[in-house]
Amino acid sequence: MTGTAGADRHGGADNGGLPASRRLPDLETLELLVAVADTGSIGRAAARQQITQPAASARLRTLERKLALQLLDRSRRGSRLTPAGLVVTDWARGVLDQAHVLAEALAALQAQQRGELRLAASLTLAEQLLPGWLVSLRQASPATHVGLRVTNSHQVIEALRHGEADLGFIEGPFLPRDLRSMAVGRDRLAVVTAPDHAWARRGTPVSGAELAETPLLLREPGSGTRETLERALRPWVGPSVPVLELGATGPLRSAAAQGAAPAVLSLLAVADDLAAGRLVEVPVAEEVELSRVLRAVWRAGTELSPQARLLLDVARRAARTR
Repeated sequence: MTGTAGADRHGGADNGGLPASRRLPDLETLELLVAVADTGSIGRAAARQQITQPAASARLRTLERKLALQLLDRSRRGSRLTPAGLVVTDWARGVLDQAHVLAEALAALQAQQRGELRLAASLTLAEQLLPGWLVSLRQASPATHVGLRVTNSHQVIEALRHGEADLGFIEGPFLPRDLRSMAVGRDRLAVVTAPDHAWARRGTPVSGAELAETPLLLREPGSGTRETLERALRPWVGPSVPVLELGATGPLRSAAAQGAAPAVLSLLAVADDLAAGRLVEVPVAEEVELSRVLRAVWRAGTELSPQARLLLDVARRAARTR
């Protein structure tokens, strides 16, 4: 009897034996309390929470009764947190922060369970290799939904860093330390021209100095193709100012086939043109290193989803058969 009477004197029942879900306020009410603290007004807090002022006032009074604490001093000039209200609001902010973390983690788990896989890939890989890999992935995991962003290697890395992609594929020579990687193939840049270009009939390979000083058809800065060429021609301070610089391979192939200038492109990208005779590959001196490793990349410290690991297995198997 004594314990019950003591609880009544303090304005509330002794509910310590109840589960926390029944003793604590809901998240929406905590958000409302924080909004009052931020705005200094129940009316402005109600507008921020998109509810009416009477509904907000009723909810806050219910909260005070539930906690057996006066949280607000109400006056015509507005509402001010009491000392108890300041403490509870500070605790509420921590609870809401943790709830936000939980919501994000649940969203990631739900996406994984739905089989969503967000990819970002450089142009060469997206056009030449990923289509076949995705067909194999679809056969192995029909429920997997793939979203593919096609860009250059630099932007693939940025997409991973900003959490906009789960797995990336790049072709550049440089690998940032904050990413993990796995080789999924090899490629070589080819110098190609129209069949009637003077270089198509030359009897000796193009030297590094000659390639560096010749205006070429090139991919844009930030692409893996451009970075590989820049690394290869660094001893000769190349490449020269390009005749044409584009973020797509198709127009460069067409321009080269029409005799505009030699182009330096992925051998994977020009293989069909070479086979059809639309382009001719020009031999290059061994001093110019144009080979490169194609890589899958992902953020260090993150665990790949089963769908991403399956795609890596598909790519690895395909690389062994090429």
